[in-house]
Amino acid sequence: MKQELIVGGGCFWCTEAVFELLKGVSDVESGYANGETLNPTYTQICTGTTGHVEVIKITYDDGIITSDTLLDIFFLVHNPTTLNQQGADRGTQYRSTILYTNEETKEAAEAALEAAQNDYADPIVTTIEPLDCYYKAEAYHQDYYRQNQMQGYCMAVIPPKLAKLKAKFGKEMA
Repeated sequence: MKQELIVGGGCFWCTEAVFELLKGVSDVESGYANGETLNPTYTQICTGTTGHVEVIKITYDDGIITSDTLLDIFFLVHNPTTLNQQGADRGTQYRSTILYTNEETKEAAEAALEAAQNDYADPIVTTIEPLDCYYKAEAYHQDYYRQNQMQGYCMAVIPPKLAKLKAKFGKEMA
């Protein structure tokens, strides 16, 4: 059955690239969530003043891949211990978050966070919050890595994430 999971783990270009490679994932859409500005633009989000977070909306078949596996991958491919920062990207728009629309997703997120803490010396700062609003990002952000693999930022940040994914979840990859 088709399900959705919305997470923010820094730049959406980088997280989108990882989840697009998984068996059972039919779509990964970059977007903005939980801010105050209606219909925000990337330029507005980048200021860090709108309250939004860069997120990806993962559409998946839970008969092929589970939300538990997706959440484990989420905690593997970004640093959930840095507040409002992923690498050189800084600001509230890059915060680590899991957004839920039902109690089942909230409970799965809480369990995944607790399990992931064993892999980190520092406390995980990922928030687990209800989804208040979601806006699809502009078209040029969708499938960004597939279309811009030679872009410097992508070349520096995404391959290490893909290596971690392959090492631990290679059998889950398409």
